[in-house]
Amino acid sequence: MSEDADTSGKAAAGPPREGSLDAPFRHPIAWRDDDYYDLAKVEAEMERQFDVCHTCRRCFNLCDSFPRLFDLIDESKTGELDSVPKSDYAKVDEACTLCDMCFLTKCPYVPPHPFDIDIPHLILRYRAAKRRAGERQFVREQLGETDRNGKLAKPFAGLANWATARKNTPLRHLLESIAQIDAEAELPKYHSKTATDRLKSPLAPNPQGPAFGQRKVALYATCFVDYNEPDTAVAAAKVLALQGCEVKLVYPECCGMPQLEAGDLSDVAGRAERVAGVFAPYIADGYDVVALTASCGLMLKFEWPLISPENKAIVALSAATKDICEYVVELNRAHGLAPGLTAVEGGVTLHHACHARAQNMGAKSAEMLKLIPDTRVELVERCSGHGGTFGVMKATHQVANKVGRPAARQIAQKGTETLCSDCPLACKHLGQLLSAETKAEEHATPRQAHPIEIFARAYAL
Repeated sequence: MSEDADTSGKAAAGPPREGSLDAPFRHPIAWRDDDYYDLAKVEAEMERQFDVCHTCRRCFNLCDSFPRLFDLIDESKTGELDSVPKSDYAKVDEACTLCDMCFLTKCPYVPPHPFDIDIPHLILRYRAAKRRAGERQFVREQLGETDRNGKLAKPFAGLANWATARKNTPLRHLLESIAQIDAEAELPKYHSKTATDRLKSPLAPNPQGPAFGQRKVALYATCFVDYNEPDTAVAAAKVLALQGCEVKLVYPECCGMPQLEAGDLSDVAGRAERVAGVFAPYIADGYDVVALTASCGLMLKFEWPLISPENKAIVALSAATKDICEYVVELNRAHGLAPGLTAVEGGVTLHHACHARAQNMGAKSAEMLKLIPDTRVELVERCSGHGGTFGVMKATHQVANKVGRPAARQIAQKGTETLCSDCPLACKHLGQLLSAETKAEEHATPRQAHPIEIFARAYAL
Protein backbone atom coordinates (compact mmCIF):
# COMPACT_ATOMS: atom_id res chain seq x y z
CA MET A 1 0.00 0.00 0.00
CA SER A 2 1.36 3.38 -0.92
CA GLU A 3 2.57 5.58 1.91
CA ASP A 4 0.44 8.28 0.37
CA ALA A 5 -2.55 5.99 -0.10
CA ASP A 6 -5.97 7.18 0.98
CA THR A 7 -7.40 4.90 3.68
CA SER A 8 -10.74 6.68 3.79
CA GLY A 9 -12.35 4.22 1.41
CA LYS A 10 -13.11 6.97 -1.13
CA ALA A 11 -11.85 6.68 -4.68
CA ALA A 12 -9.89 9.50 -6.25
CA ALA A 13 -11.83 12.11 -8.22
CA GLY A 14 -12.57 11.25 -11.85
CA PRO A 15 -13.08 7.86 -13.50
CA PRO A 16 -10.68 5.08 -12.43
CA ARG A 17 -8.17 4.03 -15.05
CA GLU A 18 -7.77 0.43 -16.17
CA GLY A 19 -4.89 -1.23 -14.34
CA SER A 20 -5.27 0.85 -11.17
CA LEU A 21 -2.69 3.41 -12.20
CA ASP A 22 -4.02 5.65 -9.44
CA ALA A 23 -2.53 5.19 -5.97
CA PRO A 24 -4.17 2.17 -4.33
CA PHE A 25 -5.95 2.42 -1.02
CA ARG A 26 -7.60 0.06 1.42
CA HIS A 27 -11.00 0.31 3.01
CA PRO A 28 -11.21 0.51 6.81
CA ILE A 29 -11.90 -2.94 8.26
CA ALA A 30 -15.57 -3.07 9.32
CA TRP A 31 -14.95 -5.59 12.10
CA ARG A 32 -17.54 -4.02 14.41
CA ASP A 33 -20.40 -4.71 11.93
CA ASP A 34 -22.35 -7.95 12.16
CA ASP A 35 -22.43 -8.23 8.36
CA TYR A 36 -18.65 -8.51 8.37
CA TYR A 37 -19.03 -11.95 10.00
CA ASP A 38 -21.99 -13.21 7.95
CA LEU A 39 -20.41 -16.30 6.38
CA ALA A 40 -22.87 -16.47 3.50
CA LYS A 41 -22.13 -12.86 2.58
CA VAL A 42 -18.40 -13.44 2.98
CA GLU A 43 -18.50 -16.45 0.67
CA ALA A 44 -20.52 -14.48 -1.88
CA GLU A 45 -17.84 -11.79 -1.86
CA MET A 46 -15.15 -14.47 -2.15
CA GLU A 47 -16.93 -15.85 -5.21
CA ARG A 48 -17.03 -12.37 -6.76
CA GLN A 49 -13.38 -11.62 -6.14
CA PHE A 50 -12.15 -15.12 -6.96
CA ASP A 51 -13.95 -14.93 -10.31
CA VAL A 52 -11.96 -11.80 -11.16
CA CYS A 53 -8.78 -13.63 -10.14
CA HIS A 54 -9.77 -16.53 -12.38
CA THR A 55 -10.06 -14.26 -15.44
CA CYS A 56 -6.69 -12.61 -14.72
CA ARG A 57 -4.33 -15.17 -13.08
CA ARG A 58 -1.38 -12.78 -12.72
CA CYS A 59 -0.83 -14.06 -9.16
CA PHE A 60 -0.24 -17.70 -10.12
CA ASN A 61 3.39 -17.68 -8.95
CA LEU A 62 3.18 -15.67 -5.72
CA CYS A 63 2.11 -18.29 -3.21
CA ASP A 64 0.13 -21.53 -3.06
CA SER A 65 -3.29 -19.89 -2.61
CA PHE A 66 -3.77 -18.91 -6.23
CA PRO A 67 -2.59 -22.20 -7.79
CA ARG A 68 -5.02 -23.96 -5.45
CA LEU A 69 -7.84 -21.67 -6.54
CA PHE A 70 -7.09 -22.10 -10.23
CA ASP A 71 -6.78 -25.89 -9.88
CA LEU A 72 -10.17 -26.01 -8.14
CA ILE A 73 -11.70 -24.08 -11.03
CA ASP A 74 -9.94 -25.98 -13.81
CA GLU A 75 -10.86 -29.36 -12.31
CA SER A 76 -14.50 -28.42 -11.66
CA LYS A 77 -17.43 -29.64 -13.78
CA THR A 78 -17.86 -26.41 -15.70
CA GLY A 79 -14.30 -25.12 -15.57
CA GLU A 80 -15.70 -22.03 -13.90
CA LEU A 81 -16.00 -20.88 -10.30
CA ASP A 82 -19.75 -21.58 -10.16
CA SER A 83 -19.14 -25.32 -9.83
CA VAL A 84 -16.50 -25.05 -7.07
CA PRO A 85 -18.07 -25.88 -3.68
CA LYS A 86 -17.88 -23.02 -1.20
CA SER A 87 -16.39 -25.45 1.32
CA ASP A 88 -13.31 -25.69 -0.92
CA TYR A 89 -12.58 -22.00 -0.37
CA ALA A 90 -10.97 -23.15 2.88
CA LYS A 91 -8.14 -24.68 0.81
CA VAL A 92 -7.33 -21.25 -0.62
CA ASP A 93 -7.50 -19.71 2.84
CA GLU A 94 -5.14 -22.32 4.31
CA ALA A 95 -2.29 -21.34 1.99
CA CYS A 96 -2.57 -17.57 2.55
CA THR A 97 -0.03 -15.95 4.91
CA LEU A 98 -1.49 -12.42 4.54
CA CYS A 99 1.81 -11.33 2.99
CA ASP A 100 0.01 -8.63 0.93
CA MET A 101 2.13 -9.22 -2.18
CA CYS A 102 -0.88 -9.86 -4.42
CA PHE A 103 -2.44 -6.56 -3.34
CA LEU A 104 0.79 -4.60 -3.53
CA THR A 105 2.74 -5.98 -6.47
CA LYS A 106 0.49 -7.91 -8.84
CA CYS A 107 -3.19 -7.06 -8.82
CA PRO A 108 -4.34 -4.45 -11.37
CA TYR A 109 -7.82 -4.34 -9.83
CA VAL A 110 -7.23 -3.03 -6.31
CA PRO A 111 -9.15 0.08 -5.18
CA PRO A 112 -9.81 2.60 -6.69
CA HIS A 113 -10.54 0.21 -9.56
CA PRO A 114 -14.28 -0.62 -9.51
CA PHE A 115 -13.53 -4.35 -9.23
CA ASP A 116 -12.33 -3.50 -5.70
CA ILE A 117 -10.11 -6.56 -5.21
CA ASP A 118 -8.26 -7.11 -1.92
CA ILE A 119 -7.64 -10.83 -1.42
CA PRO A 120 -5.59 -10.59 1.83
CA HIS A 121 -8.28 -8.59 3.62
CA LEU A 122 -10.95 -10.84 2.13
CA ILE A 123 -9.16 -13.88 3.60
CA LEU A 124 -8.90 -11.98 6.88
CA ARG A 125 -12.66 -11.44 6.86
CA TYR A 126 -13.24 -15.12 6.05
CA ARG A 127 -11.11 -16.17 9.03
CA ALA A 128 -12.90 -13.72 11.30
CA ALA A 129 -16.28 -15.07 10.19
CA LYS A 130 -15.22 -18.67 10.72
CA ARG A 131 -13.77 -17.80 14.10
CA ARG A 132 -17.04 -16.20 15.22
CA ALA A 133 -18.86 -19.32 13.96
CA GLY A 134 -16.73 -21.38 16.37
CA GLU A 135 -14.01 -22.67 14.06
CA ARG A 136 -10.66 -22.13 15.76
CA GLN A 137 -7.18 -23.62 15.56
CA PHE A 138 -6.23 -24.18 19.18
CA VAL A 139 -2.50 -24.88 18.80
CA ARG A 140 -1.90 -21.97 16.43
CA GLU A 141 -3.73 -19.61 18.76
CA GLN A 142 -1.63 -20.83 21.70
CA LEU A 143 1.58 -20.34 19.72
CA GLY A 144 0.33 -16.83 18.98
CA GLU A 145 0.28 -15.94 22.69
CA THR A 146 3.84 -14.72 22.34
CA ASP A 147 4.06 -12.63 25.51
CA ARG A 148 2.72 -15.41 27.70
CA ASN A 149 4.99 -17.98 26.05
CA GLY A 150 8.05 -15.77 26.29
CA LYS A 151 7.48 -15.03 29.98
CA LEU A 152 6.92 -18.71 30.77
CA ALA A 153 10.04 -19.79 28.87
CA LYS A 154 12.33 -17.07 30.23
CA PRO A 155 13.27 -18.76 33.56
CA PHE A 156 13.82 -22.08 31.77
CA ALA A 157 15.24 -20.83 28.48
CA GLY A 158 18.02 -23.41 28.27
CA LEU A 159 15.65 -26.29 28.96
CA ALA A 160 13.04 -24.95 26.53
CA ASN A 161 15.63 -24.58 23.78
CA TRP A 162 16.97 -28.09 24.37
CA ALA A 163 13.49 -29.59 24.32
CA THR A 164 12.48 -27.85 21.08
CA ALA A 165 15.79 -28.21 19.20
CA ARG A 166 15.37 -29.91 15.83
CA LYS A 167 18.23 -32.28 16.72
CA ASN A 168 16.26 -33.50 19.74
CA THR A 169 14.44 -35.99 17.54
CA PRO A 170 12.44 -37.93 20.15
CA LEU A 171 10.93 -34.85 21.80
CA ARG A 172 10.28 -33.11 18.49
CA HIS A 173 8.43 -36.15 17.15
CA LEU A 174 6.44 -36.25 20.38
CA LEU A 175 5.65 -32.54 19.95
CA GLU A 176 4.58 -33.21 16.37
CA SER A 177 2.20 -35.97 17.40
CA ILE A 178 0.67 -33.94 20.23
CA ALA A 179 0.63 -30.41 18.83
CA GLN A 180 1.10 -30.96 15.07
CA ILE A 181 4.23 -28.78 15.03
CA ASP A 182 6.41 -30.19 12.26
CA ALA A 183 9.46 -31.98 13.66
CA GLU A 184 11.66 -30.61 10.86
CA ALA A 185 10.79 -26.94 11.40
CA GLU A 186 13.34 -24.74 13.14
CA LEU A 187 11.75 -23.11 16.19
CA PRO A 188 12.80 -19.81 17.79
CA LYS A 189 15.13 -19.89 20.77
CA TYR A 190 14.36 -18.18 24.07
CA HIS A 191 16.65 -16.12 26.28
CA SER A 192 16.84 -15.75 30.04
CA LYS A 193 17.81 -12.10 29.55
CA THR A 194 15.35 -10.38 27.23
CA ALA A 195 15.96 -7.19 25.31
CA THR A 196 14.01 -5.35 28.00
CA ASP A 197 16.40 -6.74 30.62
CA ARG A 198 19.49 -5.84 28.63
CA LEU A 199 18.37 -2.29 27.86
CA LYS A 200 16.82 -1.29 31.17
CA SER A 201 19.25 1.60 31.34
CA PRO A 202 19.28 3.69 28.15
CA LEU A 203 22.61 3.96 26.37
CA ALA A 204 24.25 7.36 26.57
CA PRO A 205 24.05 9.16 23.21
CA ASN A 206 27.37 9.92 21.58
CA PRO A 207 27.92 13.70 21.98
CA GLN A 208 30.00 13.63 18.78
CA GLY A 209 27.23 11.90 16.84
CA PRO A 210 25.78 13.88 13.92
CA ALA A 211 22.23 13.65 15.31
CA PHE A 212 23.15 14.55 18.90
CA GLY A 213 20.51 16.74 20.51
CA GLN A 214 18.25 16.42 17.46
CA ARG A 215 16.79 12.90 17.59
CA LYS A 216 15.01 10.89 20.26
CA VAL A 217 13.94 7.32 19.56
CA ALA A 218 11.49 4.99 21.28
CA LEU A 219 12.45 1.50 20.08
CA TYR A 220 9.44 -0.81 19.86
CA ALA A 221 11.18 -4.07 20.75
CA THR A 222 8.44 -6.39 19.37
CA CYS A 223 7.74 -9.73 21.02
CA PHE A 224 10.11 -11.70 18.82
CA VAL A 225 13.08 -9.41 19.43
CA ASP A 226 12.38 -9.09 23.15
CA TYR A 227 12.13 -12.83 23.88
CA ASN A 228 13.87 -14.54 20.96
CA GLU A 229 16.39 -12.14 19.35
CA PRO A 230 17.47 -9.56 21.98
CA ASP A 231 20.75 -8.99 20.11
CA THR A 232 18.73 -7.13 17.45
CA ALA A 233 17.50 -4.58 19.98
CA VAL A 234 20.96 -4.13 21.50
CA ALA A 235 22.50 -3.66 18.05
CA ALA A 236 19.84 -1.10 17.08
CA ALA A 237 20.27 0.83 20.34
CA LYS A 238 24.07 0.91 19.95
CA VAL A 239 23.92 2.06 16.33
CA LEU A 240 21.43 4.83 17.11
CA ALA A 241 23.28 5.95 20.25
CA LEU A 242 26.48 6.16 18.21
CA GLN A 243 24.70 8.59 15.87
CA GLY A 244 23.89 10.75 18.89
CA CYS A 245 20.28 9.67 19.30
CA GLU A 246 18.65 9.42 22.69
CA VAL A 247 17.25 5.88 22.75
CA LYS A 248 14.71 4.18 25.00
CA LEU A 249 13.42 0.63 24.59
CA VAL A 250 9.64 0.49 24.93
CA TYR A 251 7.74 -2.79 24.86
CA PRO A 252 4.17 -2.73 26.21
CA GLU A 253 3.01 -5.93 24.46
CA CYS A 254 2.83 -7.83 21.16
CA CYS A 255 1.40 -5.98 18.17
CA GLY A 256 -1.14 -8.75 17.54
CA MET A 257 0.03 -10.02 14.16
CA PRO A 258 -0.65 -13.65 15.24
CA GLN A 259 -4.15 -12.65 16.32
CA LEU A 260 -4.71 -10.80 13.03
CA GLU A 261 -3.73 -13.93 11.13
CA ALA A 262 -6.28 -15.86 13.21
CA GLY A 263 -9.05 -13.34 12.50
CA ASP A 264 -9.33 -12.14 16.11
CA LEU A 265 -9.77 -8.47 15.24
CA SER A 266 -11.25 -7.42 18.57
CA ASP A 267 -8.09 -8.61 20.30
CA VAL A 268 -5.91 -6.72 17.80
CA ALA A 269 -7.94 -3.54 18.30
CA GLY A 270 -7.44 -3.77 22.07
CA ARG A 271 -3.69 -4.18 21.68
CA ALA A 272 -3.53 -1.27 19.26
CA GLU A 273 -5.36 1.00 21.67
CA ARG A 274 -3.18 0.01 24.64
CA VAL A 275 0.16 0.21 22.82
CA ALA A 276 -0.75 3.52 21.18
CA GLY A 277 -1.65 4.85 24.63
CA VAL A 278 1.79 3.91 25.95
CA PHE A 279 3.59 5.56 23.04
CA ALA A 280 1.44 8.72 23.01
CA PRO A 281 3.50 10.58 25.67
CA TYR A 282 6.73 9.70 23.84
CA ILE A 283 5.36 11.00 20.55
CA ALA A 284 4.13 14.18 22.26
CA ASP A 285 7.64 14.61 23.68
CA GLY A 286 9.21 14.46 20.22
CA TYR A 287 10.28 10.82 20.07
CA ASP A 288 10.33 8.91 16.80
CA VAL A 289 8.99 5.35 17.09
CA VAL A 290 11.19 2.70 15.48
CA ALA A 291 10.01 -0.90 14.95
CA LEU A 292 12.56 -3.71 14.89
CA THR A 293 10.73 -6.29 12.78
CA ALA A 294 8.92 -5.87 9.48
CA SER A 295 5.61 -7.49 10.48
CA CYS A 296 5.25 -5.28 13.54
CA GLY A 297 6.13 -2.16 11.58
CA LEU A 298 3.42 -3.09 9.07
CA MET A 299 0.89 -3.50 11.87
CA LEU A 300 1.65 -0.12 13.46
CA LYS A 301 1.87 1.78 10.20
CA PHE A 302 -0.98 0.30 8.17
CA GLU A 303 -3.15 -2.40 9.76
CA TRP A 304 -3.95 -0.68 13.06
CA PRO A 305 -5.24 2.55 11.43
CA LEU A 306 -7.56 0.44 9.24
CA ILE A 307 -8.92 -1.36 12.30
CA SER A 308 -9.39 1.78 14.43
CA PRO A 309 -9.29 4.77 12.05
CA GLU A 310 -11.13 6.95 14.57
CA ASN A 311 -8.47 6.52 17.26
CA LYS A 312 -6.22 9.59 17.15
CA ALA A 313 -3.46 7.97 19.19
CA ILE A 314 -3.27 5.03 16.76
CA VAL A 315 -3.20 7.38 13.76
CA ALA A 316 -0.45 9.44 15.42
CA LEU A 317 1.56 6.30 16.19
CA SER A 318 1.20 5.19 12.57
CA ALA A 319 2.59 8.52 11.35
CA ALA A 320 5.47 8.44 13.86
CA THR A 321 6.62 4.86 13.15
CA LYS A 322 9.63 3.94 11.05
CA ASP A 323 11.34 0.63 10.34
CA ILE A 324 14.81 0.48 11.90
CA CYS A 325 16.63 0.35 8.54
CA GLU A 326 14.37 3.02 7.11
CA TYR A 327 15.28 5.19 10.08
CA VAL A 328 19.04 4.74 9.69
CA VAL A 329 18.76 5.70 6.01
CA GLU A 330 16.74 8.77 7.05
CA LEU A 331 19.38 9.70 9.63
CA ASN A 332 22.08 9.46 7.00
CA ARG A 333 20.17 11.75 4.64
CA ALA A 334 19.30 14.29 7.32
CA HIS A 335 22.47 14.36 9.42
CA GLY A 336 25.04 11.98 7.98
CA LEU A 337 26.41 9.01 9.92
CA ALA A 338 29.14 8.66 12.51
CA PRO A 339 32.47 7.53 11.02
CA GLY A 340 33.89 4.07 11.63
CA LEU A 341 32.04 1.71 9.26
CA THR A 342 34.30 -1.05 7.92
CA ALA A 343 33.73 -3.67 5.25
CA VAL A 344 31.81 -6.89 5.94
CA GLU A 345 33.97 -9.62 4.46
CA GLY A 346 32.38 -12.17 2.19
CA GLY A 347 29.43 -9.98 1.25
CA VAL A 348 25.82 -9.92 2.43
CA THR A 349 22.67 -11.27 0.83
CA LEU A 350 19.55 -9.47 1.98
CA HIS A 351 16.18 -11.17 1.78
CA HIS A 352 13.63 -8.36 1.40
CA ALA A 353 10.76 -9.73 3.47
CA CYS A 354 7.19 -9.48 2.20
CA HIS A 355 6.01 -7.40 5.18
CA ALA A 356 8.85 -4.95 4.56
CA ARG A 357 7.88 -4.73 0.90
CA ALA A 358 4.23 -4.25 1.92
CA GLN A 359 5.22 -1.04 3.71
CA ASN A 360 6.05 0.38 0.28
CA MET A 361 9.11 2.20 1.56
CA GLY A 362 11.59 0.63 -0.85
CA ALA A 363 14.41 -1.73 0.04
CA LYS A 364 15.64 0.35 2.97
CA SER A 365 17.64 -2.53 4.44
CA ALA A 366 19.64 -2.78 1.21
CA GLU A 367 20.09 1.01 1.16
CA MET A 368 21.41 0.90 4.71
CA LEU A 369 23.79 -2.00 4.08
CA LYS A 370 25.16 -0.29 0.98
CA LEU A 371 26.35 2.52 3.24
CA ILE A 372 28.98 0.06 4.52
CA PRO A 373 32.13 0.67 2.44
CA ASP A 374 33.63 -2.01 0.20
CA THR A 375 30.84 -4.50 0.94
CA ARG A 376 28.97 -6.50 -1.69
CA VAL A 377 25.24 -6.39 -1.00
CA GLU A 378 22.94 -8.74 -2.93
CA LEU A 379 19.15 -8.44 -2.84
CA VAL A 380 16.57 -11.24 -3.08
CA GLU A 381 12.94 -10.16 -3.36
CA ARG A 382 11.02 -13.41 -3.22
CA CYS A 383 8.79 -14.79 -0.48
CA SER A 384 10.46 -17.00 2.12
CA GLY A 385 7.19 -18.90 2.54
CA HIS A 386 7.37 -18.85 6.33
CA GLY A 387 4.44 -16.73 7.51
CA GLY A 388 4.64 -17.16 11.31
CA THR A 389 2.90 -20.29 12.57
CA PHE A 390 2.22 -21.22 8.93
CA GLY A 391 5.87 -22.20 8.60
CA VAL A 392 6.00 -24.53 11.59
CA MET A 393 2.68 -26.39 11.61
CA LYS A 394 2.65 -29.92 10.18
CA ALA A 395 -0.26 -29.08 7.86
CA THR A 396 1.55 -26.20 6.16
CA HIS A 397 5.31 -26.61 6.76
CA GLN A 398 5.86 -28.36 3.43
CA VAL A 399 3.89 -25.62 1.66
CA ALA A 400 6.16 -23.06 3.32
CA ASN A 401 9.16 -25.03 2.04
CA LYS A 402 7.71 -25.18 -1.46
CA VAL A 403 7.14 -21.42 -1.60
CA GLY A 404 10.53 -20.63 -0.04
CA ARG A 405 12.77 -22.88 -2.16
CA PRO A 406 13.04 -20.45 -5.13
CA ALA A 407 14.27 -17.74 -2.73
CA ALA A 408 16.73 -20.19 -1.16
CA ARG A 409 18.07 -21.09 -4.62
CA GLN A 410 18.59 -17.42 -5.44
CA ILE A 411 20.43 -16.93 -2.14
CA ALA A 412 22.64 -19.95 -2.83
CA GLN A 413 23.59 -18.47 -6.21
CA LYS A 414 24.74 -15.21 -4.55
CA GLY A 415 27.49 -17.06 -2.66
CA THR A 416 27.87 -14.55 0.18
CA GLU A 417 29.00 -15.33 3.70
CA THR A 418 26.13 -13.55 5.48
CA LEU A 419 22.35 -13.81 5.07
CA CYS A 420 19.99 -11.31 6.61
CA SER A 421 16.31 -10.44 6.37
CA ASP A 422 13.91 -7.79 7.65
CA CYS A 423 11.97 -10.75 9.11
CA PRO A 424 13.93 -12.91 11.59
CA LEU A 425 11.62 -15.91 11.11
CA ALA A 426 12.07 -15.71 7.34
CA CYS A 427 15.84 -15.60 7.82
CA LYS A 428 15.80 -18.71 10.00
CA HIS A 429 13.53 -20.56 7.57
CA LEU A 430 15.65 -19.62 4.55
CA GLY A 431 18.81 -20.67 6.37
CA GLN A 432 17.31 -24.10 6.92
CA LEU A 433 16.16 -24.35 3.29
CA LEU A 434 19.56 -23.14 2.10
CA SER A 435 21.29 -25.89 4.04
CA ALA A 436 19.07 -28.47 2.37
CA GLU A 437 19.37 -26.84 -1.06
CA THR A 438 23.18 -26.79 -1.02
CA LYS A 439 23.46 -30.13 0.79
CA ALA A 440 25.70 -28.28 3.24
CA GLU A 441 26.18 -28.74 6.94
CA GLU A 442 24.55 -26.04 9.08
CA HIS A 443 27.94 -24.55 9.99
CA ALA A 444 28.72 -24.12 6.27
CA THR A 445 25.65 -22.03 5.53
CA PRO A 446 25.85 -18.21 5.69
CA ARG A 447 25.76 -16.47 9.04
CA GLN A 448 22.26 -15.25 9.74
CA ALA A 449 21.27 -11.97 11.36
CA HIS A 450 19.02 -8.93 11.17
CA PRO A 451 20.38 -6.17 8.89
CA ILE A 452 20.87 -3.81 11.84
CA GLU A 453 23.09 -6.44 13.48
CA ILE A 454 25.24 -6.51 10.35
CA PHE A 455 25.43 -2.71 10.47
CA ALA A 456 26.45 -2.81 14.13
CA ARG A 457 29.11 -5.38 13.31
CA ALA A 458 30.47 -3.07 10.60
CA TYR A 459 30.85 -0.45 13.35
CA ALA A 460 32.55 -3.06 15.58
CA LEU A 461 29.93 -2.38 18.26
